[in-house]
Amino acid sequence: MTETRYRVQDMKCGGCIAKATEALAKLPGYVSAEFDLKAGTAAVRGSVDPQVVMQTLGDAGYPAALKDD
Repeated sequence: MTETRYRVQDMKCGGCIAKATEALAKLPGYVSAEFDLKAGTAAVRGSVDPQVVMQTLGDAGYPAALKDD
């Protein structure tokens, strides 16, 4: 299982996390996600194409980009 980290914008509260998680949960291969509101990051686990994750988060209202570690 892989974990990919993203920078995520416009997430302000637990409701945002719930909305983003609900959108990601519909993706084939998705296992779990952890969000850090303060840092503006997300760690998504599973075999999900990063481009699809970024598109899904963007469609949910949270523009995302791959995070450079």
